[in-house]
Amino acid sequence: MKHVLTALLLGITLSAFGQASVAYYPFNSNNLVTVSTNADRPFWLDARLQTNTLFGSLSTTICPMVNVARRNQVNYYTGLGVRFNALNGIDDRDILEGYSLHVGVRVKPLLFMPNLRVAFEIAPYSRKDFKTGNLQSFLGFVYQFSKKAK
Repeated sequence: MKHVLTALLLGITLSAFGQASVAYYPFNSNNLVTVSTNADRPFWLDARLQTNTLFGSLSTTICPMVNVARRNQVNYYTGLGVRFNALNGIDDRDILEGYSLHVGVRVKPLLFMPNLRVAFEIAPYSRKDFKTGNLQSFLGFVYQFSKKAK
């Protein structure tokens, strides 16, 4: 499973080379680092990894996203997420952890730095059995890489 996760994250990164974005959400208890394909396109993919612990949890969320509205300075988006943890297989627990619905906005606050963005997201999350869940919110910074013109 570790090799599948590595291949998936590497594939996302390579397919999005020059058009990827990297985000860091430090303002919550589950600090996240994300790698996304081009979030300015109508459809994009986001891979999220928790950074608050290395060995206690390796929760990863894959989120296909859809831009609902795109403006010059802001993108509004939504998408579904599937959260899994590759370390759960070590002690015979299910790798699938749960599901989430993401609704967010990415704003370009500085006109002279259009690749820097601020992201805010609300994401209801449910365990895989739908018996428990919580409402997550994320606030962070995004850098959108772009290809250089030839």
